[in-house]
Amino acid sequence: MKTVPILVRWSPLGPHRPEGGPPHAARQPTRPRLRRLRPPGVEEGTVTLPVVIVAGLHADARRATVDALLRAVPGSVALHHDLVGAAGGTVRRELRDRDGTVAEASAPLVNDCACCALREDLLPELERLADAPELTRLAVVELWDSVEPASVARLLAARDERRLSLVGVVTAVDPALVLPALATGDDLAEVGLSAALGDNRTVGDTFARQLEYAPVLALVEGETPPDAADRALLAQLHPLARVTGPADPAFARVVTAGFDAAAAASRVDPATALLPQEATAEGVTTHVWSARRPFHPDRLHAALPELACAALRSRGRFWLADRFDTLLSWDATGGALCVAGHGRWLASLPEADWPEVPAARRAAAAVDWDPHHGDRGQHLVFTSPDLDVPALRAVLGSCLLTDDEHAKGPMVWACRGSAFDGLLDAAS
Repeated sequence: MKTVPILVRWSPLGPHRPEGGPPHAARQPTRPRLRRLRPPGVEEGTVTLPVVIVAGLHADARRATVDALLRAVPGSVALHHDLVGAAGGTVRRELRDRDGTVAEASAPLVNDCACCALREDLLPELERLADAPELTRLAVVELWDSVEPASVARLLAARDERRLSLVGVVTAVDPALVLPALATGDDLAEVGLSAALGDNRTVGDTFARQLEYAPVLALVEGETPPDAADRALLAQLHPLARVTGPADPAFARVVTAGFDAAAAASRVDPATALLPQEATAEGVTTHVWSARRPFHPDRLHAALPELACAALRSRGRFWLADRFDTLLSWDATGGALCVAGHGRWLASLPEADWPEVPAARRAAAAVDWDPHHGDRGQHLVFTSPDLDVPALRAVLGSCLLTDDEHAKGPMVWACRGSAFDGLLDAAS
């Protein structure tokens, strides 16, 4: 059974300075000793071009991050595809180094899709740079505003590592703009940031994915200094991130330290995601809610408007009674909620098929395995300023099957129709 995402919208409700130590600006940053490497088993004369991806909706922060890398790594260049003119049928490509623009050109639009044009043009340009090891020591791919790093990272990770090696993925963030970005439920098209015809993403969910995918966050303050609540929100949204910034002496070394594409994908996959833990600081709360019983589909559907707006950000996986074997993903930002089928629960698969399941998925299931339901269950995480945890728990609890409903068992649950049927089965 194929499923499609549901998108439901409602109106939603400085550089680190050690105590007593000198400011970072007074310390000379250490430049990483990047060298073109020849991987084992590759013929003599073949070298690999290190590549770093820098993403982020905060354009000023992103540009400052890229410029800092160009200054810190001798022989580095930045490649940027500007999608502003995509509506006119072209994408503008700029190559620059620490001194400014080196070359500019236009790439034709592919299939009315700016992101497709980026993919078609990006790899040949990077491979051209790889052919001149005496000129280029590091390629920095600066993604346009709404382009998500995951898609480009997958593209580069799938290439022959003898030519290009993805050594870092960074999202540049202005900490004071995190809350406004996440709270914006506007379509990208409404604010001139769509990357393709029919791009129905919102500002909030796009920024959330940019933020949560990258293992490194580069913080660059803008005109408005962030407060403690801004930093607490950022820390709770991505507690595993390595945080750095242009003023950090280790900045370039952190950014180019390496990238594991499989680990990054697993970290944001609803079935294996390393979701944030319970936390409260500076008025910002992260609440983890879990349950072993399935949701009553009609009661949950009726509660979606309230739940979508209960927190600035919520995500996880959930289980509907009438879809006993289907793992469903939950992704909400700024009052826009997307739910989608995400394959089968591991417990629903024949044991003979388990060896084919990625190890990360098996490990995630084993952590919370139930003797009756296996890995089926509810695991949702809500992060927000002023989060009303008791009210949230009450609504979620009211959507679970009652004792009498639960006692009837899966055969009876499966026979009931639900408000989700027309949405989740739309593409079946």
